[in-house]
Amino acid sequence: MRNFTHFACIDWSGARTERPKGIAVAVIGPEGPPALIIPDPHWSRTDVLDWLLRIAETQQDMLIGFDLSMALPFFDQGGYFPEWDESPRDAKALWRHIDKIARDDHHLNVTSFLEHPQAHRHFRHGRGRIGDLFTGGTGRLRQVEHYQRETGQANSASCFNLVGAAQVGKSSLTGMRLLHRLDGAIPVWPFDLVPDHGPAIVEIYTTVAALAAGQPKGRSKVRDRAGLKQALTRLNTPIPARLARYDDHSTDALITAAWMKREAGNPALWNPSALTDEIAQKEGWTFGVV
Repeated sequence: MRNFTHFACIDWSGARTERPKGIAVAVIGPEGPPALIIPDPHWSRTDVLDWLLRIAETQQDMLIGFDLSMALPFFDQGGYFPEWDESPRDAKALWRHIDKIARDDHHLNVTSFLEHPQAHRHFRHGRGRIGDLFTGGTGRLRQVEHYQRETGQANSASCFNLVGAAQVGKSSLTGMRLLHRLDGAIPVWPFDLVPDHGPAIVEIYTTVAALAAGQPKGRSKVRDRAGLKQALTRLNTPIPARLARYDDHSTDALITAAWMKREAGNPALWNPSALTDEIAQKEGWTFGVV
């Protein structure tokens, strides 16, 4: 497995505002503690896209983790959107499809996509609106999400559920728009091969990193300096200078960047036994789930 010199974690957000407070970016290099990159006033999704394009231009050896799902479930029903003739056949076509329908939505939002009469049918929306093809319960899951639950490694939510504090659907769909806009400037594993040099992007789940850092299941969030110090100490990483605010977006990003640095050289994480070529192209995989 190749070596990376720098590691970044992007805690993402699907909020409709231009500059969601939920976006946090942390980077760690060969030496020292992880550090937050803090723009003024807050990150926008297009800011993150521009930052990634600059990383691509400089070809920095950086592994970049995004806390979102990079595709929707496919294998459970033989397609992303059953009964929709235009349902894409693989993840990159899915990214393109979402971005095309939502192309007039500002800030990489996905309102137009979710209001599309065919897409709308598959999601659980707010205010009691439930699409007639939403499966109920937890909603549909990808193969990696079923595997996480079966092996006790994580408890991911369905991207088709757009309701509640734990919903990840909107953040994942906006992230898919960003991945399409990158247009291959940075390879995205496992859809693309890991390059011999330069940056690469992976899907991460910050809870996996938090558990590796000693956080208890069900209480993985860190919201103070003492908790951050304890987690980073477990990862053999120095603690950064005092933060202005210890929100869980910032601490998730810092802890996960440190975890990525520690674990990225582990070949098992790049070769999960349950990951097939077809799963890789249609649903992707969460880095760190083995």
